[in-house]
This record gives sequence, C-alpha cells and structure tokens, in this order.
Amino acid sequence: MSLSGQQTVAWAACDLRGPAGPPGEVPDCGEEADGQEEAEVTEEEEEEEEEEDYDTDLELEVTRGSYDRTGQVCYVEACKLFQVVPASYVLQNMQSSELSLAHRGLGPQGTKALAVPLVTNTSIQKLNMRDNWMEGMGGAAVAEMLKENCYITEVDLSDNRLEERGGRAVGGMLQENTTLVRLSLSGNLLGQWGAQHLCRALTTNTKLQDLDLSHNGLGEHSGESLGECLSENTGLRWLSLAWNSIRGRGGVMLARGLGANIFLRALDLSFNGLGKEGAIALGEALKENNTLEELNISNNRVPLEGAIHLALGLRVNKTLKSLNMGRNPIQNAGCYGFMKSLQGNPQSGLETLDFADMTVNQDFEDLYTIVKETIPMLVVKHGGKIDTFRTKKAGKP
Repeated sequence: MSLSGQQTVAWAACDLRGPAGPPGEVPDCGEEADGQEEAEVTEEEEEEEEEEDYDTDLELEVTRGSYDRTGQVCYVEACKLFQVVPASYVLQNMQSSELSLAHRGLGPQGTKALAVPLVTNTSIQKLNMRDNWMEGMGGAAVAEMLKENCYITEVDLSDNRLEERGGRAVGGMLQENTTLVRLSLSGNLLGQWGAQHLCRALTTNTKLQDLDLSHNGLGEHSGESLGECLSENTGLRWLSLAWNSIRGRGGVMLARGLGANIFLRALDLSFNGLGKEGAIALGEALKENNTLEELNISNNRVPLEGAIHLALGLRVNKTLKSLNMGRNPIQNAGCYGFMKSLQGNPQSGLETLDFADMTVNQDFEDLYTIVKETIPMLVVKHGGKIDTFRTKKAGKP
C-alpha cells in the first residue's frame, strides 16, 4: 500500500523533524502543502513512488528544515496521518535511552505512527514493543525504520502476530542493519516460511548476537534451513528455538549445523520433540563443537538409547558448562550413563547437569561422589533419590 493523492503530497511536504520557525510554532501540513506541492508532483513521480513502495505505507521521506530535537512534532503529525491518538508516554520519553511500550495495544496504525519519528531518533537504544498486536503491517513498518536508524541496539517484538509477512520484513531488515545486537521475535506465528526469510538474513548478518525465536511453530522442515544458518552464521552468541516442533530430520539437520558452528555460546531447544535421532545427532555435535557453553534439551522425548549416545558426546566435550536434560524419559540408567561419561572426561568443563523430575538411585549418587573428585565444580539437579531394597542373605543356622 502507498500513500496517495493529496495525503501523500501533504505528508512529504511536512518537515517531520520540526518547525522551521521559533519554538512553539507548528507548521500547517494540510492546506498550505496542498496548493504549492501538489502541482510539483508529476504523474511520473507518483508511478515511481508506487514502484518503490514496500509492504508498509509508512512514508519516511522528509524535507530539509530545523531539527526537531524531541521528535514530538513528528510523532504528533504522524498520528494525525494514520488517524491514531498520540501516546503521552511516547511524547514524554522520546529522549530516553529506553522506550518500553509493552502491552499498550498500539495496533498496526499506531505502530506505523511511532516508526516515523524513530527513523531519525538518536536517543533510544532499547525498544520494547512486546504484545501490541502490530501484525505483519506494523512489523514491516518497524523493520523499515530499523533499516535507517543506527542507534537502536535492542528490540523486543514478541507476541505481535507478525506471521510470515512480518518475518519477511524483519529478514530484509537484518540484511541491511548493522547495529542491532539483541532481537526477540517470540510468539509471532512465523512458521516455516518466516523462518526461511530469517535464516537467509542470518547467514550474512554478523552483528546480531541474541535472538529469541521461541513459540513460533517453525516445524520440522525449518530444521534444515536453521542448521544451514547455524553452520554459516558468525554473529549469534545466544539462540532460543524452544517450543517450535522441531523434530525428526529437522532436529538432525539442526544438530549438524550446531556441530559446525564455532561462535554460539548458548542454545535453547527445549519442548521440541527431538527424540532419539535428534539426541544421537546432538551427541555427535558435542564431539565437534568446542564453543557451546549452555544447552537446554529438556522436554524433548529423548529415550534411554538417545541419552546414551548424547552422553558419549560429553566424554569428549570440554567446553559445555550447563546441560539441561530435564523431563526426558531416560530413567535412572540414562542419568547413570551421563555420570559414566563424565567420569571418563576429567577435563570436562561441565558445572550444571539438570535431570529435573527424574529419580536416581544410590548407585548414581555413589558415582556422582566419585566424579566430583575430578570435576569439583559439577552440580547435579534431579527429582530425588529412590531407595533400593536389597535382601540380605540368610545366615547359616
């Protein structure tokens, strides 16, 4: 969509950076602009505007004039254009280093209005727009803004129903933005196709370090593109893919990508259903990877056989510090297998091993005591110890 007719002309003519006259005077962006500027816009220029327009109808072009130090004038005029009520909180905090607008119900139009003054804002570094129902249209407006703004380093767009359209816009932004360090896209229904747009961008983006893609229904087929992304990305240090139904072949391909990655420090794969095959692949990845420090694969339906193969990776790995295996059906035998692997790797860097809601027996506790002699920093969490009853041999009469 693009702004059309008199509305486009009036908006382009208005100096979004503030009044050219003394403080307190706000230029009329309506009738005065209609007369002079409308005659200057030719049919050819209108066609060019339509061709160059993006997914959002956000008009970012401004004319030269005095700088609007606060951005308040720009925001008020943008709200008039998009027919939304200006948020007093925004007006009061345009010069703050952090702008928190979570749960304010801005919607697509309110988001677009806010994006306009943020294009030239030099104060805000952290932007929280969680849960504002901005949808793909609003997400595209924020993405366009982030292509221009070089001061914002952290953005939270969680729970906004961006879907595939928003994922495509954010992916395009990540191919151009060179300042964003932390981005949360949790709970946006991105799906398989949204993930593919992001993965293409992440193979070249080297600045983004923390990315939250949890609760997005990425699905099994996204595992392949995510694995390829992990094998090539050189920027990410922390990544959450929790609650995304990544299973089967997708889990295997993702694990292979992890094995080739030499930059990632923490990976959350909880609640994905990796199963036996995924656990086996992760075990192989841990043998190759020498940079990962935190791995969460709790609630992944990993069976005993998968746990044994995963434990073999710990026999070799020296860098992993935290492993969460909680709520997987590996039983006491699986937990014991991890202890045996650690016993054979005195150079292990593991500090935390989480077996939440899993019961262990005295044999496990005895082995744990032995392992702590060589790995004194190791702390194991579990669901409690079960007593084993041994029948004593009857004595001779």
